[in-house]
Amino acid sequence: MEFFLISMLNGISYGLLLFMLSAGLTIIFSMMGVLNFAHASFYMIGAYFAYQISTYIGFWPALVIAPLLVGAVGMAVERYGLRTVHKYGHVAELLFTFGLAYLIEETVHLVWGRSSVEYRVPPSLDGSLFTLYTTTYPIYRVFMMAVSVSMLIGIYLTLTRSRIGLVIQAALTHPQTVETLGHDVPRVFMLVFGGGSALAGLAGVIGGNAFVTEPGMAAAVGPIVFVIVVVGGMGSLAGAFIASLLIGVLQTFSVALDYSFVDLFARLGIAIGPDAPLAALWDLTISQAAPVLPYLLMVLMLIFRPKGIMGTREG
Repeated sequence: MEFFLISMLNGISYGLLLFMLSAGLTIIFSMMGVLNFAHASFYMIGAYFAYQISTYIGFWPALVIAPLLVGAVGMAVERYGLRTVHKYGHVAELLFTFGLAYLIEETVHLVWGRSSVEYRVPPSLDGSLFTLYTTTYPIYRVFMMAVSVSMLIGIYLTLTRSRIGLVIQAALTHPQTVETLGHDVPRVFMLVFGGGSALAGLAGVIGGNAFVTEPGMAAAVGPIVFVIVVVGGMGSLAGAFIASLLIGVLQTFSVALDYSFVDLFARLGIAIGPDAPLAALWDLTISQAAPVLPYLLMVLMLIFRPKGIMGTREG
């Protein structure tokens, strides 16, 4: 029971962090139709910005300033990059963001080096909040979950209850009507892209010190983010939330389970020796297969439900 509860809490906290990262990409795609390959790079620079700011004025100011800086970078990218290549179609947009990811990574190498930086959990959040059976649960994990849930509520209220949210949704379906009413649609899309980038930056701020801040962090989470978007449904924020929790819990449990098909068959009274067909496959443990499971889930989703869990539009 202790293993189940602690793994479930860890899976939920990791899933909520993944949702914070994938939410920005989902919003950008649903509003603009742009699949941003550099989205995880904004997560990375959010962590590095937070590290740099926290060394001077502390973690709490960095929690606010770093996402705003990342959002500003995102708006500049949309205004002077994506908007220019948009007229050449989606392939040009994909190639632009693909190249941008490499450009950001090399910039990080030049500024902060190729090794990890000492971006740590702040002392006020470094400790245990409660003890479950014999395991102490850290405060920072709960803080991560609180920030993620607050962000989800904020996004929902902004898109459904605020005037800017109504303008954004109207600009998606009726851009000419919105322009007739006096709104600058390109500016709205620039703000959307900047907001999605800021969400990725926020995920970097709270995830960079929980895990590790180093130049390979974007490549580590980038593919998982696209898996979440596909499994949840392209453009579906609710689907991304469900998929994030599902993949977070799936990976957390799978890395801790050191069982193989050989063990399963042995419990059923079937012995599989080293000379059996595909013996190496049967001897593969769940923990060894853990990195592959999200992609297996994506493949199965594409086969049986191409639109994802709650998707309403094709990719």
